[in-house]
Amino acid sequence: MMTRITRRGFLQSASTGMAYAALAGTAQRADGVAPRHNVVVLMSDEHNPKYTSLHGHPLLETPNLERLAARGVLFENGYCPSPLCLPSRSAFMSGRRVHDIQCYNNCNAIPHEYPAYGNVLREQGVHTVHAGKTDVYRPTAELGFSEMIRAHDRTPPGDLNIRRDPLAVREGDGKRRAQGWGPRENAWAGDRATADASLAWLRERGPATQPFTLCVNIIAPHFPHYATPDLWQRYAAGADLPAHGPDEASAKHPYALDLRRHFETDTFTEEQIRGLRRGYLGCVAFVDGVIGRFLDALDATGLADNTVFIYASDHGEMLGKFGMWWKCSLYEDSARVPILAAGPGFDRGRRVRTPVDLHDVQAAIFAATQTQRPAEWVGAPLQALQHAQEDRVLFTEYHGHGVRGSGYCIRRGEWKLIWCAEAPHLLFNLAEDPEELNNLAKKAPDVFRELEACLYAVCDPVKENARAAAFIARQLAAAASA
Repeated sequence: MMTRITRRGFLQSASTGMAYAALAGTAQRADGVAPRHNVVVLMSDEHNPKYTSLHGHPLLETPNLERLAARGVLFENGYCPSPLCLPSRSAFMSGRRVHDIQCYNNCNAIPHEYPAYGNVLREQGVHTVHAGKTDVYRPTAELGFSEMIRAHDRTPPGDLNIRRDPLAVREGDGKRRAQGWGPRENAWAGDRATADASLAWLRERGPATQPFTLCVNIIAPHFPHYATPDLWQRYAAGADLPAHGPDEASAKHPYALDLRRHFETDTFTEEQIRGLRRGYLGCVAFVDGVIGRFLDALDATGLADNTVFIYASDHGEMLGKFGMWWKCSLYEDSARVPILAAGPGFDRGRRVRTPVDLHDVQAAIFAATQTQRPAEWVGAPLQALQHAQEDRVLFTEYHGHGVRGSGYCIRRGEWKLIWCAEAPHLLFNLAEDPEELNNLAKKAPDVFRELEACLYAVCDPVKENARAAAFIARQLAAAASA
């Protein structure tokens, strides 16, 4: 039986964790002042953490992720705030929940003015740099970072395929995306340019008295799954089929069927499925190589001892499981992300089962730089969570395109609730059923009620579903009148 948790207890636990974590993991100097460390965050796009050698993938070779894990902490249960690019990145940038800032989808027809972490840190004497993809709630130039390197926004009004009723369908888009795989000499050219420019900045910066943060955003392993010929050839054996396909019960849940119809993924041929899965392995291998380049640069510049290095991704990738592709689902393959951290304040070679998310990654930046984080921002620093309890409550949500209504996820211990506003709820015991094949919502009512209470401690899911629907209507109206 799970221990009952009240709203007050839930919030007190979160605030206590944040207060403790603000000072966690930093040794005192001789003068009694905690040192301020640099932070480098490398964020990829659409990386399902099951696709690494760290998680036992039988084919993938990710030696630099293994190297990073040996130097620091692997958080085995990392999640995104929302399994979609703009909402997830906006939550990371703003420190606030997706439903709080109303960044529900990839439409940016209505911008928001919430402060960004780069500006908050800069005002406290930290030199803040953002490189590569931005894709958040307001234009790059308004985020307040000290510097921008090859930063680029989503062109307004962004994605307009966000209608819920009747459900928008991307006619022909699935057929186009299904062809995005194979060998290509110039694969990841943009990511290489972003990494090169960021590494050049890092080498030129060198040791300095002012602490800095550098957040580097690359697109891989996001579709299309083109790979350079060498990596395409290396993973020829990766042209397989998903172990759990569209005939599973979880594939027939209304939200899953919505997404399959929205993206027309049921039209994918076996050849296309095999090609996309093979190409994805090459994309992940490329990301691993970028991680290695940053680790080498930190060592070569002498910055490694005074710099926290974190690798994470904005969301996962279904990769054909349950007949679903890309993100937009609260199933594990879409909602989970890799999170690894090394450097001052982190143990070496530790694997942690405590569930964490990108809010905690952002909080770790403030802890490392010894700066004040706004009180209303959510999350607790990874430095403290490496020693926390496994029954920590973690929340994620989805209100974006391809489904008829909002969805919310609560993860606590081995249990996971997916609460659906417009469809039957789902409950899984991930210890016994890691692939989410057996819905226990009706078979474990006590657990369901406990996790539902945790959800209501965060937000009212019924009200937030209606609030999201109203805002989506405003977005479409704003785009139509622009």
